[in-house]
Amino acid sequence: MNLFIIIGLVVVLVGAAVLVLVGLRSPEAKDPLQSRLAEFGSRERPVTLEEIEMSQPFSERVLLPIIRSVGQMTTRFTPEAALEATQHKLDLAGNPGNLDPKMFMAIRIIASVGLGFVLLLAFSLAPEPNWIQNLGLTGLFVALGYYLPELWLSSKITRRQDEVVKALPDALDLLTVCVEAGLGFDAALGKLTEKWENDLALAFGRVLQEVRLGKTRREALRDMSYRLDVPDVTSFIAAVLQAEQLGVSMGKILRIQSDQMRIKRRQRAEQKAHQAPIKMLFPMALLIFPTIWLVLLGPAVLLLKNSALSGILGG
Repeated sequence: MNLFIIIGLVVVLVGAAVLVLVGLRSPEAKDPLQSRLAEFGSRERPVTLEEIEMSQPFSERVLLPIIRSVGQMTTRFTPEAALEATQHKLDLAGNPGNLDPKMFMAIRIIASVGLGFVLLLAFSLAPEPNWIQNLGLTGLFVALGYYLPELWLSSKITRRQDEVVKALPDALDLLTVCVEAGLGFDAALGKLTEKWENDLALAFGRVLQEVRLGKTRREALRDMSYRLDVPDVTSFIAAVLQAEQLGVSMGKILRIQSDQMRIKRRQRAEQKAHQAPIKMLFPMALLIFPTIWLVLLGPAVLLLKNSALSGILGG
């Protein structure tokens, strides 16, 4: 029974990982019909649309339509507030795989149902299964499959916010140099997006695109602060908006913000350095020290054992 449980767990985890990865690696949002017609028109030899359709990857032809259909069915029973919260989390994560709330909810449902089905199948193959225990474990793994994509999204959000925090001081230095050289704030943001391709530069690039489309700079920067949800970025945008409203020199504000962000980055590095000994204590106590004791005390234990056996035999 234990062997079947272990095999079932391994199969479940592997299947869930494959399902989540396939679902999250969705192509860019575009009209598939237009792309296929364009490909059909660019062919030199006459081919049918069916051949072009069959040339697409299996995930795009089969898996993604299934996920979209499940997402549409799921969102009918999902509150609007939950969909908005999911969309906000996807924005915080940088919209990985161009996911929308419908597809993300569908991936959660498919992962939970898939985990439960595979686990039940593994339990049914075991001799003399204990169905009460098996149903309890199945329910546990159904809940685990439902929250695995949420954990993945949370890790993406944390990683993206850490990258933004690390890149902010250097970005402020570049903006300060550009503004003090005579460029406007929007032109300085354009130079920043030209030089870098990280998450912070992409966020500033979206601000410029929104401004070109007619949104005010104040609204675009506030929306950027909401999409990133990083305290340092929020304070920087608040200072920029206040300087714009009061007519303060933008170069002076950027210089002050740049100095403050560098001080904060150094303080965070010192804080992590002070936390390192405490974090190292548990791995050392659980992994390193037992090995050292085994190496040092192992020969002594063997000698004592041999001497005790010889004394007993001799006596």
